[in-house]
Amino acid sequence: MITDPWFYAAAMIGTFLIGMSKSGFMPGIGALGVPLMALTVSPVQAAAIQLPLLVATDIIGIWNYRRTSDWANLRLLIPAAFLGVIAGWATAAWVTEAHVRIMVGLIGVVFTLNYWFGKQPAAGAQPIGPDRVRATFWGGLASYTSFFAHAGGPPYSVYILPQRLENTLYAGTTIMFFSLVNALKVLPYFMLGQLSTANVATSAILFPVAWISTLIGIWLVRHVPAKPFYRLLYACQFVVSVKLLWDGIFQVWR
Repeated sequence: MITDPWFYAAAMIGTFLIGMSKSGFMPGIGALGVPLMALTVSPVQAAAIQLPLLVATDIIGIWNYRRTSDWANLRLLIPAAFLGVIAGWATAAWVTEAHVRIMVGLIGVVFTLNYWFGKQPAAGAQPIGPDRVRATFWGGLASYTSFFAHAGGPPYSVYILPQRLENTLYAGTTIMFFSLVNALKVLPYFMLGQLSTANVATSAILFPVAWISTLIGIWLVRHVPAKPFYRLLYACQFVVSVKLLWDGIFQVWR
């Protein structure tokens, strides 16, 4: 078990962000948890410590949103989750975390900049609905990048945000999808030797922080109006994407 107080200072902030992300209030923001923990431990160990926290908070999210998710989307996204995790497991020996961060960061930055400054839909235009091809590509890419750095938020957002789902429906769908992705990652992480006793014990110490922040986020999802909610989602998407892009470039060049 880790005893460094500086690790816990960074880990508590990162864990709070994980809980907020898993509540559906700030999806993707949990991807900053690995970089924060990686200030004091290796990125691989940080990701391993995070996985039990993600699975544990997923249980809270599933219970709270068990009646609120869009199964028209999930029916398309679930097969993509399996494909992405299998692809991540198969390529784990060749793909570096730095390149995954750069790819995910670029996707998120371009997506949010296009939303803010690109051509806007005409007034009264209908939101984009579920689509098998888009769900397979973006859902598969989200689960693939999530395998390496728990950073599936930006690709997933490219698929789901243009649908402009109601707050709780969006949160429930997001939690159900990533809960499956995280569950699928447990066996590969174990076989890769990342779920050591020390790492799991550290996760257990951090769990109360994740639990409390998840409940706070769930309350906010249900009480924040739709327009500010989506503005915050896009803002979080941009911040996370820039951070991932910066970290990836720094890892490649150092």
